[in-house]
Amino acid sequence: MKRLAKTKNYILEKIDGLRRFSPLLRELVVRDIKVRYRHSALGLIWTVLNPLLMMVVITIVFSTLFKQNIEHFPIYYLSGSLLFSFNTESTTTAMHSMISNASLLKKVYIPKYLFPLSNILSGLVNLSFSLIAMIIVMIVTGAPFHATLLLIPIPIFYTFLFATGLGIMLSALTVYFRDIAHFYGVFTLAWTYLTPIFYPVTILPDFALKLMQLNPMYHYVSYMRDLVLYGTFPSMKENLICLAMGLLMLAVGLFVFYKKQDKFVLYV
Repeated sequence: MKRLAKTKNYILEKIDGLRRFSPLLRELVVRDIKVRYRHSALGLIWTVLNPLLMMVVITIVFSTLFKQNIEHFPIYYLSGSLLFSFNTESTTTAMHSMISNASLLKKVYIPKYLFPLSNILSGLVNLSFSLIAMIIVMIVTGAPFHATLLLIPIPIFYTFLFATGLGIMLSALTVYFRDIAHFYGVFTLAWTYLTPIFYPVTILPDFALKLMQLNPMYHYVSYMRDLVLYGTFPSMKENLICLAMGLLMLAVGLFVFYKKQDKFVLYV
């Protein structure tokens, strides 16, 4: 009981700290967005153009291969790609957050988790704008608009939990092991091909499909497609799986981060 009470007080303390530093967090998010599009003539418009241009390339390359298997291929691709790109890009930037903010860490007291969290939140802002690209493509290609589109925030929330945990963990480990940054680039490339973003799961053998169940992004991407493309709401079991994976990654990330954070200033 004492340990439970101690854990509860610790969580409440961190929530209160997040509330007190929320203005700073907001400024960090704004800074991240400004830095990303600094010296760019189109600025945030690129969040819409990038997925559109990638969709055109992928559709040209793969739609011929899978046109018999996937109806509304551009939407199939975008609904998975946007969510996967949010996770990859936000965790990659979060991974470098401690090192890139070394001067601030050494000069003033700022809760260290704010740096990776601001990167994840700025990625969430970019995702919100990127969804405009998907709506545009749905209108142009004549894809059906289902009422379940209104539930898109649910898989985005699950992915946000997962990305936050992964990003925070990577930000802590990269301080001590810089090679992680190089490895993660290769890992995310493999992860892209191990997630059915531009190919249908029906082409996979049974054993590969079973292994796919261990991939969190497979569940999040499938959830997104159910809402956008098929107009169905995933089962309660699938919701629990998605939530459990997100919370587990968040718990692991926070555990690693708070174990390592006290010595960040010695290594950044």
